Amino acid sequence: CKQEMLQKKNAVLVDGVILNGPIMDSKAGEKFVEEACKLIMEEVVQKADDVTEKVCEWQAPETLKQILDLEMRDTGECHPKLLQLCRDVIQYSVKTNHPRFFNQLYAGLDYYSLVARFITEALNPSVYTYEVSPVFLLVEEVVIKKMIEFIGWEEGDGIFNPGGSVSNMYAMNLARYKFCPEIKEKGLSGLPRLVLFASEECHYSMKKAASFLGIGTENVYFIRTDERGKMIPEELEKQVQRARKEGSAPFLVCATAGTTVLGAFDPLDKIADICGKHGLWLHVDASWGGSALISRKHCRLLHGIHRADSVAWNPHKMLLAGIQCCALLVKDNSGLLKKCYSAQAAYLFQQDKFYDVSYDTGDKSIQCSRRPDAFKFWLMWKALGTTGLEERVNRALALARYLVEEIKKREGFQLLLEPEYANVCFWYIPPSLRKMEDGPEFWQKLHQVAPIIKERMMKKGSMMLGYQPHRGKVNFFRQVVISPQVSREDMDFLLDEIELLAKDL
Repeated sequence: CKQEMLQKKNAVLVDGVILNGPIMDSKAGEKFVEEACKLIMEEVVQKADDVTEKVCEWQAPETLKQILDLEMRDTGECHPKLLQLCRDVIQYSVKTNHPRFFNQLYAGLDYYSLVARFITEALNPSVYTYEVSPVFLLVEEVVIKKMIEFIGWEEGDGIFNPGGSVSNMYAMNLARYKFCPEIKEKGLSGLPRLVLFASEECHYSMKKAASFLGIGTENVYFIRTDERGKMIPEELEKQVQRARKEGSAPFLVCATAGTTVLGAFDPLDKIADICGKHGLWLHVDASWGGSALISRKHCRLLHGIHRADSVAWNPHKMLLAGIQCCALLVKDNSGLLKKCYSAQAAYLFQQDKFYDVSYDTGDKSIQCSRRPDAFKFWLMWKALGTTGLEERVNRALALARYLVEEIKKREGFQLLLEPEYANVCFWYIPPSLRKMEDGPEFWQKLHQVAPIIKERMMKKGSMMLGYQPHRGKVNFFRQVVISPQVSREDMDFLLDEIELLAKDL
């Protein structure tokens, strides 16, 4: 083949490489994409709401290594082999779009968001300058503006980034920069001991961010919470005063709107009062609970969020925008994000371009390459309207309420607490333990129940439901309702299946 190409007119050979024409077989590639898309439609999209399908085809790691051909070789594989690999990947992956996947704070399939992801994957853009991402930068701008309206700010700024953990890190660094702008050039050496405050129920990313930014995990003061998992404002006040007496410099309070396990919402108004009194930046991690702002019925859960300085909100959770779709929103509209993160790379953010360079937003990001994640949220929002998104939130919380009432009716099921969001936490007490006296032995035995049931449901593939111990409480199930494909029948199935899987315990 190489010899034939060399014999062609004007053939060029440099360092043993033929430079004439493309080396990629476009027709074969297009055919592969067509066949792969058909496979995705048949095996993923069309089966997304089929409850007769398994949530997962469980295999142990060593067994799965044998089933899948994971080895990379010197020569490429033929297309039939690659398509079979694609089938295997789909078969042995967890179907997070299955109506009975309740394991995480995301689930379900939104068709419009999926199409948006197909488009962006095919176009492969990076959102840093208008010249390379004109449409996606304008989309991000309008989506951020709309999200800011729901928070209740008159103006603001924001950036989409990879995950709520990164949003929290952005906010922590931004608050520190606001407190001490010289840190950007001079670093940590001249700073006092900085202290920040978060509830005992906050996301673990707060500790990670403190470690990553050089603040130190010991300088995160964890504030006691009440029995429902909400930060106690009086305890926050005490800890702020304690930090000042120690000679430390408090600069940030992180409140949570929708904690990971219990789904608790901190009292934002009272926390904002304390932040105002002491001049502290208030960040609200609403990665999970922020979508309640879309609902006129449930937005009260976040009462006072308009007083925050920054908010993390993940539309890929309750609203199904598809992982990843996460925004950090900032009340300040004076360019604080850009001042904090700008590196003024002359090869990318030239100031003498032929268009308005204010649309080159990449310099307010810690990333260079950045995905157009706002687009999938935008296309979904355009398709459903605000009322359609609101319906998703309302239905999810109504289904959670239905499940709670069913749990109360059934022998052997016991709620930890009345939920205020979509997290339903409960124990299942099998028949052998129901007459046992309450005491250490009872709780020790009950602690072993959830892991056994979880193993059985995974191997059966009937559903996925998370469990955990939490603050002195033994293992319990945490069921999370998100997907609009979930029905009342799925709630009934969940309880029936637990009883079935545990009947011999």
